[in-house]
Amino acid sequence: MNLRRDVFQAIADPTRRTILLLVATQSMTAGAIASNFDTARPTVSKHLQILTECELLEQKQNGREIFYHINAKKMKEVAEFIEPFRQMWDDRFNKLETIMKTYQSKTTE
Repeated sequence: MNLRRDVFQAIADPTRRTILLLVATQSMTAGAIASNFDTARPTVSKHLQILTECELLEQKQNGREIFYHINAKKMKEVAEFIEPFRQMWDDRFNKLETIMKTYQSKTTE
């Protein structure tokens, strides 16, 4: 049975989010990524495997080294899914801010 990894479970882990931030600006090897963590390299490799399986990272071989880079298309899909929720919360916080300002002006009068 071939189960596909869930993107949101993958990005729920703080280490995997950090990996995504690291490779967001430049492609990196597993060793370069692992050097940013105080964990064993196999642990980082497992995180890279999960991010690759859910298509947030892509691999590109250059000689003997494998470089990891962001899959911008998949990240865009995630962002598009989250956007309506962000807008909903922005609207709610804006309404709350309006209420708080109204309340503050009434208490200072």
